[in-house]
Amino acid sequence: MTRQPITLRQRQANLIIVLILSAILSVPLIQRAQAEIPPATTVAMTRLPRATPESVSMRSQRLVDVEPLIAQGISTGQFPGAVICVGRHGKVVYLRAFGERQVVDDHVPMTTDTVFDMASITKPVVTATCIMKLVETNHLRLTDKLAEYFPEFSPHGKDSIMIQDLLLHQSGLIPDNALSDYLDGPEKAWERICNLKLIAPVGKTFKYSDVNFIALAYLVEKLSGKSVAEFSHDEIFAPLGMQETGYNPNAELRQRAAPTEKRDGQWMRGQVHDPRAFALGGVAGHAGLFSTVEDMAVYAQMMLGRGSFEFNGTHTRVLAPETVQTMTSSYSVSSGRRGLGWDIQSPYSSNRGNELSTRAFGHGGFTGTVLWIDPDLDLFFIFLSNRVHPNGQGNVNRLAGQILDIVATSISDESR
Repeated sequence: MTRQPITLRQRQANLIIVLILSAILSVPLIQRAQAEIPPATTVAMTRLPRATPESVSMRSQRLVDVEPLIAQGISTGQFPGAVICVGRHGKVVYLRAFGERQVVDDHVPMTTDTVFDMASITKPVVTATCIMKLVETNHLRLTDKLAEYFPEFSPHGKDSIMIQDLLLHQSGLIPDNALSDYLDGPEKAWERICNLKLIAPVGKTFKYSDVNFIALAYLVEKLSGKSVAEFSHDEIFAPLGMQETGYNPNAELRQRAAPTEKRDGQWMRGQVHDPRAFALGGVAGHAGLFSTVEDMAVYAQMMLGRGSFEFNGTHTRVLAPETVQTMTSSYSVSSGRRGLGWDIQSPYSSNRGNELSTRAFGHGGFTGTVLWIDPDLDLFFIFLSNRVHPNGQGNVNRLAGQILDIVATSISDESR
C-alpha cells in the first residue's frame, strides 16, 4: 500500500517532539539534530582515500555544525534530502547522506550512491572541459569566432562572438529562447539558434545564458565528430573511471536516481529535468549530466591536481596544467568575475559562502546541486540534492553557502 506523503506541518511537529524528548534525555545536540534525518547507507569511496578531518588540519568539532543546518532545511521543506562530500589534500574527510530522496508516493532514504541530475553543473564539468580539451589539442582557439565554424550563425551581428564570450556568458545572446524552438529536433533547434538576435553588445555584458552552452555543444560535435555525451565520456569520464557519470543513465543507475518532478504523470528519475535538454534527447551543453558524489569527487580532485588524478599509484592526465590554469583564472565581466565555464564571484555565487579564497571556482545547478573547488585551500565541496522534488519548490543555494562557510572555517592550518 502506498503511504501518504508527510506534510510540512507534520515534519515540523515531529522535529519539535524529537527535540523536546532529546532534551529531557540529555541527548547531545548533534544526535538531536540528526533525529529528523533518516539514517542512510554509506557507500565507501573507492577511488579517494578516507581520512579524519584532523589528519588534514580540519576540526571535526566545527563540522558537526553542518547537521543542524541540514535538519532545518529538511524540516522546512527546502529539500527532501542531500549528500555532502568534503575533500582536502586528496582525501575525503566528510561524506554523509541526509533525509530522503523520495517523499511522495513512496519514502526512499537518501544514500551516498544516489544518482543526481546535475543540471547546470553540466556547463563546466562537461561542455567547458570538452572545449578546453579541444583548445589544448589545437582544434580551436578561445579567440576564434563561432561563425568561423558555423557560417550560418552569423546573422544579426553574431559573427563577432568568440568562444571565450560564450564561456564567460558575454555573448549577448538571450538567456533562453522559446522551448518551442527545440521541439522539432536538434537540427531545427540549431537553425533557430542561428536566427536569434542579440540582446546585448557582444563581449560587454554578463548575461547567464543556456544558449551559450547549447551552442558550444554543437561546436564540440562539429570538431570532434562525436556528440558532447560521447566526447566527454571518451576524454574525461572514462579515463577517470567515472562509471556513474554521463547522459541518459542506464536502468541500474536510474533505480538509484533521485526523482525530481513529474512529467506526463511519471516521476523524472534518471530523466533530465531541464525541458530543453529533454527535447534534445537528453543530451545538451547546458544540462543533462547525471552523476554521483563519488564520481564528482574524482573530477574535483582532478581539477585540484591541475588536470591529473592519481589512484593506486597510477596517474591519469585529462588536462594539461596550463589548460586548467586558463580555465579557472579569474576573468572580469560586467557584474563580477567568472572562469571559463565556472563561477568565481558573481550574482550567482550565493552558494559559495564567504570564506573561500579568491582562487576558488564552482557552479550550481537548478535541481539543487553545488560544486566548489579551492586550489589555495586544496579543498573541494560537493552538495547534491533534488530540491525540486516533489513540486518544484525549495531552495538550497544560501544554505549550501552557509555549510561551505562551516567547512572552510574548520580548517586550522596556515592556509587560513
